[in-house]
Amino acid sequence: MRAMASTSKVPPAPSRGARPSNPIDSFFKITERGSTLSTEIRGGLVTFFTMSYIIVLNPIILGGKDGTGALLAPQPTIAATTALVAGILTILMGMVANFPLALATGLGINAVVAFSIAALPDMTWADAMGIVVLEGVIILILVLTGFRKAVFNAVPVWLKTAISVGIGLFIAFIGLVDSGFIRSTGADSPPVQLGPQGSISTWPLAVFVFGLVLMVVLMAKKVRGAILISIAVTTVVAIVVESIAKVGGAFGADGTPNPQGFRLNVPDWPDKIVDLPDFGLLGHFSLFGSIDKIGVVAVILLVFSLLLADFFDTMGTMVAVGSEAGLLDDKGNPPRVQQILVVDSIAAAAGGAAGISSNTSYIESASGVGEGARTGFASVVTGIAFLLATFLAPLVNIIPSEAAAPALVIVGYLMVTQVTGIDWKSYEIAVPAFFTIILMPFTYSITAGIGAGVIFYVILQVVVGKARKLHPLMWLIAVLFVLYFVRGPLQTWIG
Repeated sequence: MRAMASTSKVPPAPSRGARPSNPIDSFFKITERGSTLSTEIRGGLVTFFTMSYIIVLNPIILGGKDGTGALLAPQPTIAATTALVAGILTILMGMVANFPLALATGLGINAVVAFSIAALPDMTWADAMGIVVLEGVIILILVLTGFRKAVFNAVPVWLKTAISVGIGLFIAFIGLVDSGFIRSTGADSPPVQLGPQGSISTWPLAVFVFGLVLMVVLMAKKVRGAILISIAVTTVVAIVVESIAKVGGAFGADGTPNPQGFRLNVPDWPDKIVDLPDFGLLGHFSLFGSIDKIGVVAVILLVFSLLLADFFDTMGTMVAVGSEAGLLDDKGNPPRVQQILVVDSIAAAAGGAAGISSNTSYIESASGVGEGARTGFASVVTGIAFLLATFLAPLVNIIPSEAAAPALVIVGYLMVTQVTGIDWKSYEIAVPAFFTIILMPFTYSITAGIGAGVIFYVILQVVVGKARKLHPLMWLIAVLFVLYFVRGPLQTWIG
């Protein structure tokens, strides 16, 4: 990993332990961690461009009607608030925890909020966001009491490694899906295929392949800024391709992209670059309104589902990012774990209070780490970029998934290389590790992978006669995950 950030044409990064050169360097320990100011800025920007899709995607997911038939807010308002909260929380993570981790509205969790909570009969968006705030407050209490950190420390090192590898496969799969390289067939078998016709048959898909090849070549040549350069160049190529497509009539009569066009963002130069943001969603939540609508028991189950996903997603994410950055100690723990968890917990409640769903740590932060980021200053840069995006949404929206997705694939590859740190000859280690790794991409859920690994680990420890050596918290975690996996039938049974 260190070799990626150097080249014969550029002076090597400072060695760890060297003297800081300025107050920013001293505060963030940039030189001490073997990085440079320019590297942190570059890494922060890469993280932003890799995860900026949430500014566009969150309004789409939260754009439906609640149980009363009302909309949450106009999409520009949701987009602006999404960027604002992500920016503030990411800067907070950098300043408080000094860790290269960015936060934004959690994908998956926002879908649960939109389709499984807000859509319940008589439920309003404010009621649904109140449940998110409750979950965030509870998880913050668990952090402040030391419980969340204790759980993290109870997880074996090899399982943390398996979580990191699984997340690597997961984000590579996300990149391939977001780019359209892997698509659903709409059939039971096979469920997925290469491209829309089983081949690279569209220009947007060709743009993705171009970006992926360019990124691989630049990284192999050890060019600093390989990921960021690739995203920028590929975006320009996408704009050119889109312009040619317009001239060639590859659009419908209403001017919208055809079904085989660019995904998520259309790379077309916007009419205006700057627009005033609307933050009218701030404070749009009702803390206990949901209890009157669906009852206490149902609210408890919904809070539990959100809490477990937030609880373990973040643990896996910070281990994966810390491992990629070379910041883990001999027990597989990143520095300042408590501070990381506190900020992440505040983010869950803050997202609900702002009306844009729970905010959480993003595994896409690993793309900035892959670019060389090692400190919280990279997070500050990412956060500032998000704040600027509240005004520059039209400009952010021209970067298509096909240009940013190669970064996820490459970082996924880098994270999977840690698989050699697992003892595959030990059945009681290899089996839980295997299920942890494969279920994350196959179920599209970090939580599902961690849960399966924990359950298999506990079962096998009992089978081989090592039950007494299990940390008490591992028993509790296993039981909670069993409840998590059967929460659907439980909700139906309880009514």
